[in-house]
Amino acid sequence: MRLLVDTHLLIWAALDHPRLPKAAEQILSSTDHDLAFSVASLWEMAIKQALGRQGFDVDVPALRTGFLRLGYQELVITGEQALRVADLPPVHGDPFDRLLVAAAVVDQRTLLTADRQLVAYGKAVRHV
Repeated sequence: MRLLVDTHLLIWAALDHPRLPKAAEQILSSTDHDLAFSVASLWEMAIKQALGRQGFDVDVPALRTGFLRLGYQELVITGEQALRVADLPPVHGDPFDRLLVAAAVVDQRTLLTADRQLVAYGKAVRHV
């Protein structure tokens, strides 16, 4: 399965955080999946870290390097993704999450997330 991993799952996986759902841990450690992260997640982490937001105190460059070494693909933010956000129903207000859903759709991936609210976007999202 081609998966795009959402921001929180990336952080929790990198930190071996207890909030990482067991189902996500199993999926992320399996070799059966084509895993990717979006530059939007790096951008979100960098912004929220600079603002002192709790839960975003990670070394973003080291996290990026680590996931690349693990074989994750890095998805750039494209104009097509940005424009696809306008086609999404307004079920979620976070612009980063909306961009991740759009990126998953454009790149023909499934967004892997622990955010129940994103399930409303349908088959583009897999909740763990």
